[in-house]
Amino acid sequence: ELGLYGLEATLIPVLSFEFISLESLFEKLSHPECYGGLVFTSPRALEAIKICLKENSNSEAWSKSLKQRWNTKPVYVVGKATASLVEEIGLVPQGEKSGNAEKLAEFICSREKPNSSSLLFPCGALKREVLPTVLKEKGIPLESLTVYQTTQHADLQESLSSYFSQQGIPASIVFFSPSGVKFCLQHIQKLSGDFINHTKFAAIGPTTAEAMEAAGITVSCTAENPTPQDLAAGIQRALHQQNC
Repeated sequence: ELGLYGLEATLIPVLSFEFISLESLFEKLSHPECYGGLVFTSPRALEAIKICLKENSNSEAWSKSLKQRWNTKPVYVVGKATASLVEEIGLVPQGEKSGNAEKLAEFICSREKPNSSSLLFPCGALKREVLPTVLKEKGIPLESLTVYQTTQHADLQESLSSYFSQQGIPASIVFFSPSGVKFCLQHIQKLSGDFINHTKFAAIGPTTAEAMEAAGITVSCTAENPTPQDLAAGIQRALHQQNC
């Protein structure tokens, strides 16, 4: 998408993920009758399920009965990337146009009754409390299970140094998560020095934009929706304003 605007993009992996509690995850997935549905706000939670399904016995149980039984219940998701992974394991996603946890929480509240069966929410250790808090306020039970931890990518510092030494100061830097801001910013400030003001900073969505602003970054654009098309259009507009 960026290439269509004549922009050259370099992707630098910022995060590494370690999956945990997978036995517990599959144990819970084995009992759809205990839950009112599923909630996913991250592709990583689906990756955790996929790892569980690599075991033949789990895969067989999933395809024979568990998948059909979960499909009688709602599967709530926050965006397109997560929705497509939900479809890959044979489930039907709802709410994919929400785009962030706040809007997904509203969507869930419009469909769920208070004090019904718990929704199962496989999530990361760094999850924000927005969705659990909103559902709790509305009396909709949610059972969170941490299935992955986020750490800094081992090559991050080296990748950034290499980029800056070869390409110079980038016209734009895009962040895709608050964790990305946390792990990257210090390195970027050090490498950019006084030239950091020459760079347009972009965010994939409002949550990331908030984290950037809290860290003292001026956000030049936030994608209207968390899609490649909207992000590319936003970056193009931000750069065009300054005739970069």
